[in-house]
Amino acid sequence: MNSDTLDTLDTLDTPAAIVDISRMERNIATMQKRMDTFGVRFRPHVKTTKCLDVIRAQLRAGARGVTVSTLKEAEACFAAGIVDILYAVGIVPSKLARAMALKRLGCDLKLVVDNLAAAEAIVSYCLDEGDAFEVWIEVDTDGHRAGIEPEQDALLDVARTLHEGGMRVGGVMAHAGSSYELHTPEALRALAEQERARCVRAAERLRESGIDCPTVSVGSTPTALSAANLDGVTEVRAGVYVYFDLVMHNVGVCRLDDLALSVLTTVIGHNPEKGWVFVDAGWMAMSRDRGTSKQARDFQYGLPCAIDGTPIEGHLLIAANQEHGILTATDTKPGSMPESTTSASDETDVTTRFPLGTKLRIFPNHACATGAQFSEYHALAPSGELTVWQRLHGW
Repeated sequence: MNSDTLDTLDTLDTPAAIVDISRMERNIATMQKRMDTFGVRFRPHVKTTKCLDVIRAQLRAGARGVTVSTLKEAEACFAAGIVDILYAVGIVPSKLARAMALKRLGCDLKLVVDNLAAAEAIVSYCLDEGDAFEVWIEVDTDGHRAGIEPEQDALLDVARTLHEGGMRVGGVMAHAGSSYELHTPEALRALAEQERARCVRAAERLRESGIDCPTVSVGSTPTALSAANLDGVTEVRAGVYVYFDLVMHNVGVCRLDDLALSVLTTVIGHNPEKGWVFVDAGWMAMSRDRGTSKQARDFQYGLPCAIDGTPIEGHLLIAANQEHGILTATDTKPGSMPESTTSASDETDVTTRFPLGTKLRIFPNHACATGAQFSEYHALAPSGELTVWQRLHGW
């Protein structure tokens, strides 16, 4: 933790990103214990927090290595003494020199590919440089985004190109991103098993072809928390679990009192006729992410809470302009579209219940997107003390 301390939530300027340390540490401990029970390595994805204070807490709990989504994250982690780094975004030729610079400083950097062109580019670059990378192959286990399907010929074509070109094929990795679209334990368990089985099958095909494949890496927060079996898997990755958010709450893998990230905001005005409360957290603070809009419960732009983190029942942040958020009483029955339920007869209610200057906290839809709006977090200790944690920006 840094030494720059502030006083309390009551006096902190707003909007501000608040990390509840107790909740965060509980989330970290729960995930790590689960991975330890399975006997697999846990490699957290740091793209959610982009914060060395949080990453150090994950490593202290037992995580081994990190997953990053930008080379800037990799550089910052390596500068902080973290050597084992998976860059889990498909590499392009223009970034190979920057990756090689890290490797030559002593970083155990793993690259990821999912197509022949990328594999050929790595081999060509390394032949010119007289060096080599460890490369993992991304496997598509759920048709969600990137990767090679485990039975495709391309899997062996890519692996042979890397192997024969002098690269080390370090493993296969998968990300069951479609888990975000699910919401029942049965569906989540089934997808976790599908992710495991298909990634393990890809590794088996490589080994059968004579190419070593020591690592089988799977992971998303929902599947990591739902898997009943990890046979054949050597490591798991997950990121948003450290904070959780409203999307994860709707998926069903956390409770509201597990959410560790919120935005502190101040009431800056009212529209009594419409029953609106204006706060200084617009989309510049909350982000435009509307990840709950297709889920059973739409939280609009966020769930408002009292300053102690207790949700304010029947209210949502229904709109977000650049610097203004609009909070109102809503119909929040599952599947409904929230609309104001405040009538003209309640005109004075919003001004008396939420007086000008009132401090509130808002839980976000997507912790990664909301965190990205801030250059720093204010970490809240059980004592009420706030500590500034710096956050990485850029690529």
